[in-house]
Amino acid sequence: MEMRWFLSKIQDDFRGGKINLEKTQRLLEKLDIRCSYIHVKQIFKDNDRLKQGRITIEEFRAIYRIITHREEIIEIFNAYSENRKILLENNLAQFLTQEQYTAEMSKTIAFEIIQKYEPIEEVRKAHQMSLEGFTRYMNSRECLLFKNECRKVYQDMSHPLSDYFISSSHNTYLVSDQLLGPSDLWGYVSALVKGCRCLEIDCWDGAQNEPVVYHGYTLTSKLLFKTVIQAIQKYAFMTSDYPVVLSLENHCSTAQQEVMADNLQATFGESLLSDMLDDFPDTLPSPEALKFKILVKNKKIGTLKETRERKGSDKRGKVEEWEEEVADLEEEEEEEEDKFKESEVFESVLGDNQDKETGVKKLPGVMLFKKKKTRKLKIALALSDLVIYTKAEKFKSFQHSRLYQQFNENNSIGETQARKLSKLRVALNFQTPGLPMDLQNGKFLDNGGSGYILKPQFLRESKSYFNPSNIKEGMPITLTIRLISGIQLPLTHSSSNKGDSLVIIEVFGVPNDQMKQQTRVIKKNAFSPRWNETFTFIIHVPELALIRFVVESQGLIAGNEFLGQYTLPLLCMNKGYRRVPLFSRMGESLEPASLFVYVWYVR
Repeated sequence: MEMRWFLSKIQDDFRGGKINLEKTQRLLEKLDIRCSYIHVKQIFKDNDRLKQGRITIEEFRAIYRIITHREEIIEIFNAYSENRKILLENNLAQFLTQEQYTAEMSKTIAFEIIQKYEPIEEVRKAHQMSLEGFTRYMNSRECLLFKNECRKVYQDMSHPLSDYFISSSHNTYLVSDQLLGPSDLWGYVSALVKGCRCLEIDCWDGAQNEPVVYHGYTLTSKLLFKTVIQAIQKYAFMTSDYPVVLSLENHCSTAQQEVMADNLQATFGESLLSDMLDDFPDTLPSPEALKFKILVKNKKIGTLKETRERKGSDKRGKVEEWEEEVADLEEEEEEEEDKFKESEVFESVLGDNQDKETGVKKLPGVMLFKKKKTRKLKIALALSDLVIYTKAEKFKSFQHSRLYQQFNENNSIGETQARKLSKLRVALNFQTPGLPMDLQNGKFLDNGGSGYILKPQFLRESKSYFNPSNIKEGMPITLTIRLISGIQLPLTHSSSNKGDSLVIIEVFGVPNDQMKQQTRVIKKNAFSPRWNETFTFIIHVPELALIRFVVESQGLIAGNEFLGQYTLPLLCMNKGYRRVPLFSRMGESLEPASLFVYVWYVR
């Protein structure tokens, strides 16, 4: 039956005799078999008996079976088939319940799978499934490791903005080198398409009163500010409906700040949030309430109430001064040494020993500390009034923020200081590939790739005692992954599919959950390496855990070579037999390259 179906599909292609490599590739695609050209080329070469670059129908069938009929899939099929030829609908339902953890409506789902994936019409009509259909199902999106439920927005989006992890980028306008590379609109476009919701725009005075965007004090090229925001306007809500924050790194004169304000209003129109949603708010609005809105993050003069009172008035030429403390190098180093220390600053009390504001007596004749340096910045009121819920404030300490920070004020923390305060990276150079971006992309796959992920309850409570370095409560998860095989793994050299492959499985989360395990090396087989190795991880804070699969080719002299990776949140992992897609260092899909695993976990 399968043979008859197979010949009916391909015999027309052999009416003219033998076929070459290119036609072989096209015929495999016609049969819905995804395959890497490099691997097909090698298998074609191995099966071309006369070495003339053309194969017979029988040789093609041999190639088809090598690529399609994987041993590990045949073993699963035979375990549930009563005659090792066909799966009855009940057999498939049993497989879905026992192996794929489909608890409800297994029989209905089995019927739908047969109708969708069984290519042989008579088998499909009999409500049965052949190995051909089962193989197609196991290679489908339905058997991917990532849960389908996490592909859509499923979380409660009505909490305040501060209750969410927000996908944020740094130096978004750069696409390569931070000192010499080009500034490019593609930096913004690609970040937005990936679900990024907070973009940095580094603004400087340009010629002819036109603000420009580039990495200041470097040789990176320049973009017009208005061109940048026009590109953002076009792509802002292509991937996600939720608000986009424009984080202005503002170095412009007040005249060009006014130009920026005009540009923002003209480009975004009604999408630009320029007023409070409620009359007297004391908490941030939710992502749901801010759908399709653009928020401006910048320094702001005065209160939200004063901003509303000025609405509609002419602000041209109106400038206010902003004063902020400037830490010198010694003070910055002290902050590095003691991240939680709140250093009070006192004026000299020589002479007048009474505080003019509080009336409290000071200790007479004692010099305590020198006054900190301050700097004054001029801010155009027209730009300042476009800042509503995202007012930029300098970070002093967590204690200071708890005591004094207003609901609409937020801080940007430098990377060195952030590393001291937390192990979590909060904003990344989207143009720089590597582990940090893999973790960022993996984290924000969740919740439909919307760029907003609701924090766990223990991070949303203002009086939370959660300490990532000292976990006392919660229910740990025991995660077990059986790494079965690799499927058409990427190659380091295009001439052969004989790579030496290994896989590393890593857990990223709280310090106690960080772990890495590695398979043995499978020699000379990148096409279909079989490991059948089982790894177990105990994960104490599953809500913060990311699982990363890395495939490498063993190199004895120059070290191992990266081939591909996949990262996802632990709680977005399906159980059962699953396919793990692989992505390149630049984040591009390497389909059909993937890993085949069996996953289960209990809590």
